[in-house]
Amino acid sequence: MKIYFLGTGTSQGIPVIGSDHPVCKSTDSKDKRLRVSVLIRWDDYSFVIDCGPDFRQQMLTSNCKKVDGIVFTHEHADHTAGLDDIRPFNFRQGEMPIYAHQRVLDDMRSRFGYVFETVNKYPGAPSVKTIEVVNDVPFPLGNKIAIPVDVMHGDLQVFGYRIDDFAYLTDVKTIEDVEIEKLKNLKVLVVNALREEHHFSHFNLQEALDFIAVVKPEKAYLTHISHVLGFHEEVQQKLPENVFLAYDNLEITL
Repeated sequence: MKIYFLGTGTSQGIPVIGSDHPVCKSTDSKDKRLRVSVLIRWDDYSFVIDCGPDFRQQMLTSNCKKVDGIVFTHEHADHTAGLDDIRPFNFRQGEMPIYAHQRVLDDMRSRFGYVFETVNKYPGAPSVKTIEVVNDVPFPLGNKIAIPVDVMHGDLQVFGYRIDDFAYLTDVKTIEDVEIEKLKNLKVLVVNALREEHHFSHFNLQEALDFIAVVKPEKAYLTHISHVLGFHEEVQQKLPENVFLAYDNLEITL
């Protein structure tokens, strides 16, 4: 299984529009971050977790020509706003399976009504097949099984996902012990680490490191990173030996 980091930034991306922050002016490609998303590939399957406003650019950069489905963590715009750009996949493959909590499906139906329209639908509009994700109910992704992991993003419920020995969690602030049990014996854990300072709805760096110490994966990768966390190379030097700062277009193999 290959994990390709399509984006590792926060809702504004890095550089932030109009910002004079030193990280936003960095010439290091690892300091340039699109909105957070991953592409997961194995055998002949390709699935994306989250479809933010940079989706088109991410698909072009990764040379991704087939997506078998999109799995959503939650409804915030930096995770869903690219839905219209699934059209080229629709033209080649037909309707796109999308997997999400029912609340998230309802939110997207409200925001992207033309996608879900069944009467007098505009020709060429995106087409989706909805699959509800329910906590504690594993579901098939290709020939593998995905396990939902229920976490809280401030007061908002968010799903993370475990597939085999890989787990992806973003926008986490709190998680119950019963959900942590789903994350035992991982080879790779991906989890958000926004910045060093406290944040009301995201792990800061220390909270992410403390969480990793509890889960004990073989390796952990940090994502959903803000420019105020610092320069990639400087932050990486401060991390434990099995913890890595993810960056756009990084690909790892399990």
